[in-house]
Amino acid sequence: MMLTGARILMECLLEQGVDTVFGYPGGAVLNLYDALFEYRAKIRHVRTAHEQAAAHAADGYARASGKTGVCIATSGPGATNLVTGIATAYADSVPMVAITGNVARPLLGKNSFQEVEITAITRPVTKKSIPVQDVSELANVVREAFFLANSGRKGPVLIDIPKDVSAQTAEYVPAPRRSPEQSPPPSRESLRRAAAMLSESERPLLYGGGGVIAADAEREFARLAETLDAPVSCSLMCQGGFDQKDARYLGMLGMHGTKASAEAMKNCDLLIAVGTRFSDRVLCDAGRFARNCRILQIDIDPKEFGKNVGVDLRLQGDVKAVLGELLPLLTQRRHETWMQCAEQWKRDYPMRQQGQGAEDVLPQDVMEALCRLAGPEAILTTEVGQHQMWAAQFASFRNPRTFLTSGGLGTMGFGLGAAIGAKTAMPERTVVNIAGDGSFRMNCAELSTLSRERIPVLELIFSNSTLGMVRQWQKLFYGGRFSASDVEDAIDCEKLAQAFGVRAMTIHCKSEIEQVLSEALNCGEPVLVNCPVGKDLNVLPMVPSTGSVEEPILAMDE
Repeated sequence: MMLTGARILMECLLEQGVDTVFGYPGGAVLNLYDALFEYRAKIRHVRTAHEQAAAHAADGYARASGKTGVCIATSGPGATNLVTGIATAYADSVPMVAITGNVARPLLGKNSFQEVEITAITRPVTKKSIPVQDVSELANVVREAFFLANSGRKGPVLIDIPKDVSAQTAEYVPAPRRSPEQSPPPSRESLRRAAAMLSESERPLLYGGGGVIAADAEREFARLAETLDAPVSCSLMCQGGFDQKDARYLGMLGMHGTKASAEAMKNCDLLIAVGTRFSDRVLCDAGRFARNCRILQIDIDPKEFGKNVGVDLRLQGDVKAVLGELLPLLTQRRHETWMQCAEQWKRDYPMRQQGQGAEDVLPQDVMEALCRLAGPEAILTTEVGQHQMWAAQFASFRNPRTFLTSGGLGTMGFGLGAAIGAKTAMPERTVVNIAGDGSFRMNCAELSTLSRERIPVLELIFSNSTLGMVRQWQKLFYGGRFSASDVEDAIDCEKLAQAFGVRAMTIHCKSEIEQVLSEALNCGEPVLVNCPVGKDLNVLPMVPSTGSVEEPILAMDE
């Protein structure tokens, strides 16, 4: 059948199972939005207050559901406003298809109104950026974009559609959805060598990264831990990839990881790294990382082997598939003394924040109460800063895809858009965004999206009138010179929320934590909870970027 480019796009989105797109209209995408109106019974459109939030919402939708997120923006500034969100998804390997409009083809390259070469701008932060030259190419380009976004190491793909292409007509022929390309399994010899390495280890430490969740491999990862009889640590991106109520779990590893994980790293004889890229926030001083052990790395991306740290054996492939091949080669191990050491380290170095007074509000108490009240199926998103680390340290994640955070790019402003996407994808689940003052100022206009779309997300702000993580570094390394890090101003976030049509409340003291959170979680509407905390609360443990991950700072002299 003959269809316009805009309608071909809609039909291809339906082919790919898309039910929701996030975006903001503009001149170059008016044909697309006219088609969205026609297809509104099949494809929901959520208009955010800013294009960056549309990209973050598509990202959050993908992380929460495991499907591919989709966002749309117009040309020029609309397209460039997506770039931070696209880069965020790229850094964390999130499948996304970003669709931009552009000026009509005769105007390309002439510095036309709202024209940028968005495919060139986004090439470094996408798996592929594809300009559509003719309407006859459009259907295959869309299909290729979804295929690429989900093949191998997942990530974002951008499609740029000139306005006249979306108006042209062409023959549309339906096609079935193409399955993602599967990575070939490791050789049998490599698997046998890995099995031998695992059987020889007396003090194994299992370390999981975001690839565990991306591959839906949490069950295989848990079976590996049980079969090896090994303690487990996870990266920031793997929170929820292993049940944190399991006695084997030691906490995060890295710059703000637990002392128990640091001790396990120092004393293990084999580190089994699964689906992780060994980021600088985990390694800190790479020269002093894992000095006393061998490393077995399992990852889908061959570029990650040896990039940041040398490894003794590599197994390339999809984590779920590799573990599926490896587990039958292993026999049940028992490491009672090693596991007793791990348990003792957890007792010796508990995670506990200290306040000055009995009624002081501490993030640890808030996060523990939130998790207890919201339950293990709740999805927590975060902005970036101290609050992000407090959420990772003190919340208890028992299921995958319940902690959505910007790990690689560290994007302030990510969380509220991601919460909008997560709640849209999983409407039956409780969704809470954890924020700080600085991040809240970056995306507070998205409260209008919550209100207009009636999306019942809880926005929880740890407000301390400062850029807390910046202040903490200035305290430690810049002589206490707090240059531009205080954000004491006249903003009343409760009144601001109410102006947007969002309910607001405040936790004033420790005894109010449970009552306020319970009311907020059960009100059935968008709600903001302001939670003032002390300006000089720190995120501890902490490893300086030049320090050894095995020797974290446990206390700071104020």
